Amino acid sequence: MPRHLRAVFVALCLVLLVWGCKKETTDESASNPPPDNTAATGAAPDAGKKAGGVLSAFSSTITVPEGTPIDVVLDQAVGSKISQSGEKFDATVARAVEVDGKVAVPKGVRARGLVKEAQPAGRFKGGARLALTLDSLTIDGKTHEIRTSAPTMATKGKGKRSAEMIGGGAAAGAIIGAIAGGGKGAAIGAAVGGGAATGGAAFTGNRDIKLDPETRLTFKLSRPLEIKK
Repeated sequence: MPRHLRAVFVALCLVLLVWGCKKETTDESASNPPPDNTAATGAAPDAGKKAGGVLSAFSSTITVPEGTPIDVVLDQAVGSKISQSGEKFDATVARAVEVDGKVAVPKGVRARGLVKEAQPAGRFKGGARLALTLDSLTIDGKTHEIRTSAPTMATKGKGKRSAEMIGGGAAAGAIIGAIAGGGKGAAIGAAVGGGAATGGAAFTGNRDIKLDPETRLTFKLSRPLEIKK
């Protein structure tokens, strides 16, 4: 083969070899694309936003206004003779308390109260006195301190046939009931003022006051109660 044709042939082979290598590299790049970092880096913020939307808890506060009645039933007996001033007593909320259609204090909530005054009737004169107040409610496992009215039930002494509820304010000295027949177990009839007792409230033969278990009592909040939901 002449020398010039040989040179042309070699040059052509080199061109074909280079072109073939480039094509193979391009095909490999197309079939094996680089990893998409956007999936790794971009997904994290979205996941964070999603997690934030699901996990964040937005709490709201319900305010139960001053003067709201809290109805409870006693879990134990309380009385002017059987109780002592400063003694605690347990009760259960008998009716749910709602604010703007939302239940703030559910029925069945545990309540804790304080015997502010317990004075038995005197042997010859002097009536019995019993003053109670609520000081806490336990809602969803959290104890809320409260302040309520402290109505005082009082008899007028041995032989008298009337009773008073001294509730404070306009209700002070209001007569809440008469003793039917003056005998043992006569119940308090009416309910007015800063607090009330119905069902199971009785006077013993010597004019002492006794509130049996399941006696229903009504107290009024003397300051607002804030509950976080």
